[in-house]
Amino acid sequence: MDPPSPTTSSPPEKASSRARQYKYLNALLIRGFLEWAEYVDVEPDTIEDLLDGLDEQDFDCDEDDEDDGPQNADSDAEETEDDLAVRFAEERERVLSELNREQIVSDVKERGADPPGPTYVINEYVLARGIPVSKLLVLFDSDELRNKCHKTQLFLLKVAMYQILQKRIRLPYNTVDDAVNLIKKSTNILILSGAGISVSCGIPDFRSRDGIYSMLQERGEYELDDPQQMFDIDYFKENPSVFYSFASQIYPSNFIPSPCHRFIKLVENQGKLLRNYTQNIDTLETRAGVRKVVQCHGSFATASCINCRVKVPGNAIEAEIMSRTIPFCTSCTTTPSTKIRKKGKKKKNSLPWESDGEEEPEIPAFPSGIMKPDITFFGEKLSHEFDNAFAADKPVVDLLIIIGTSLKVSPVADMPTHLRHSIPQIVINKTPILHHNADIVLLGNADEIVQYLCHKLEWELPELPPQPSSSTKGLEPDRPNLRKRPSATFDQEPRRVGNSHVWLFEGAEPGDIVKIIETRYGGQPGQSTVEDHDASFNRFKKVRTN
Repeated sequence: MDPPSPTTSSPPEKASSRARQYKYLNALLIRGFLEWAEYVDVEPDTIEDLLDGLDEQDFDCDEDDEDDGPQNADSDAEETEDDLAVRFAEERERVLSELNREQIVSDVKERGADPPGPTYVINEYVLARGIPVSKLLVLFDSDELRNKCHKTQLFLLKVAMYQILQKRIRLPYNTVDDAVNLIKKSTNILILSGAGISVSCGIPDFRSRDGIYSMLQERGEYELDDPQQMFDIDYFKENPSVFYSFASQIYPSNFIPSPCHRFIKLVENQGKLLRNYTQNIDTLETRAGVRKVVQCHGSFATASCINCRVKVPGNAIEAEIMSRTIPFCTSCTTTPSTKIRKKGKKKKNSLPWESDGEEEPEIPAFPSGIMKPDITFFGEKLSHEFDNAFAADKPVVDLLIIIGTSLKVSPVADMPTHLRHSIPQIVINKTPILHHNADIVLLGNADEIVQYLCHKLEWELPELPPQPSSSTKGLEPDRPNLRKRPSATFDQEPRRVGNSHVWLFEGAEPGDIVKIIETRYGGQPGQSTVEDHDASFNRFKKVRTN
């Protein structure tokens, strides 16, 4: 009689190990969905439903729990898992035969009018046609959590559709000549601009190594926990002196528009500008004469009292800004402005709100009626003008040009995602935008690039309109733009990176993109297809992400 064969693991132990692995993978999946809560609104009870049945330890998986391979003692469990996989596959095939996935995905990506794609899909397919959300989750490959409640499934569906919006596929445009032809034939060009178009004017950007945040960090004279506190609305209300000790350095009275600002005006003169959405607060677009402009983050053009909300022209507080003094509202505060002091003891005969806070902590540091430029600080919502303009522009835009921004600040950074994916997109920036898949990428000094495009288009940049009078005129003379040169002369032609859609101009800071594309996915220009370019750049982004 043969002895019984030894078993390496009893069925209960193996089943327990598999259960822990399943809960671990489920926990990772849920964590991934919750990371999208920054972009897709989620309510607390939905989060509770997602986390139901999970403990903190489920987010950790011990190496001992890993499956070392098939075990004879666990054959029943394996068959159960196989049966489950077969059932899911059959259900997927059934859903795909019932629903037109291509049409629904197109509704997400190509919906130009309001409501936007994801909202339209829910209204049309879930509410109007009565299609279960669980079926749509199968359609979007997000059906792993189909056992959750209806409200949670709706959140998962929104996340799945937002992920589709983020995965834009490039269109068949690759060269500078393609960019020129797109500009020539387009009649409703939307230009999204950022701080990079004002750097040559002498205004620092925010996030580069020489930008405002780096400068504030290096100086360390404002006692900020984070440089972004300079533009935080709660911090401003608590201590406006910090902002006003710095505001004169970014106030636009002493700067003149760059060739990029004049290029935007030129596009408008040609009757092609749908609208310019600028993230800048310097109003140089207006100074250049651009009329169709939305200042997404506000500007110094007007100022409002944070207490009574009375609005005044920006030049009403210009003298205080330039003298580094806090301006007070004349409607609700009768106290005169006070000179800003960064540090030091309380001055003799000082007013009550000039206290350092240590001697008289019960007295507010400042009166409530403080004037603030109508700049959108962190913690404030964008104006209704932005929402209304973008809703009107989405159905008719036929070309997007992104100039001088790395698309880091939402919601403006999300604008390209919410345009129809069939709209061509051109990026003009010093550095690559790795999270955005534009059709043509022109890297370098933006002023040089737009002048090169003007040369190709046979356009001439317009002269600036007359400078309006200003109370601070004479503090510093207007600086001539040293970058201006005849549009017919250029030091060198741009260089194409391999066979890709990326082109390098003077001043480009491409990072690893050149090595990655040229050595790993390169080739000679003209020898590859658009699909090759697409796959190369997507692999590049994947390498950078990993």
